[in-house]
Amino acid sequence: MLPLWIALQFLSSLPVRLPGMPEPRQVGRSILFYPLVGLLFGLLLWLASHLLQGTPAPLHAALLLTLWVLLSGALHLDGLADSADAWLGGFGDRERTLQIMKDPRSGPIAVVTLVLVLLLKFCALWVLVERGVGALLVLAPVVGRAAMLGLFLATPYVRKGGLGQALAEHLPRRAAIWVLLASLLACLVLGGWSVAWVLLGAFGVFCWLRRLMCQRLGGSTGDTAGALLELLELTVLLGLALMP
Repeated sequence: MLPLWIALQFLSSLPVRLPGMPEPRQVGRSILFYPLVGLLFGLLLWLASHLLQGTPAPLHAALLLTLWVLLSGALHLDGLADSADAWLGGFGDRERTLQIMKDPRSGPIAVVTLVLVLLLKFCALWVLVERGVGALLVLAPVVGRAAMLGLFLATPYVRKGGLGQALAEHLPRRAAIWVLLASLLACLVLGGWSVAWVLLGAFGVFCWLRRLMCQRLGGSTGDTAGALLELLELTVLLGLALMP
């Protein structure tokens, strides 16, 4: 169970405390539980949506989005902001891009990117709330965290040292493939075949973002993994909101 606790501590703001520093092998195995953490987030959002029934749709959506951000501790939004600043400020240069990502300050590009992503998430949640499709809230957190697993499985990690390198080096690859297949099946069971096109669209965005990372950096970093998660969650929410 230790890898699950590691995943919960890293990906969430839930009060999870580890007894000591985990071994790199356990850190690598923790990424197998990322989709399960996403499922937990989705179920909490679903429960919150149920409890908020009767609340005006805009406020309902805003409260759900607030809970969503609080659950993750804005960790991945920080990665999105750093990646946005670095991608535009790096001017196509690998070393400059990596250097900007390490800068804790946020520029105007980061702020605009965060505002747009959160605005689009809010509007998509508003649409879903009005349709009363609370169960579909589970899909976006699962897909986003499964995408992180897929990224570490299929993409080199370019920063030496730190948690990301342990994840990449000690990830059980065969088990990761089975977890990804199980995540796909779970999404289809929860959403039905009608969400297959949404999942296919999310896969297309994943491939596009991974290609951009490989072209610019030669792989991924923790920040680009966080950005990937946020953009995949947004893709799923928009796809669900646009479904007839």
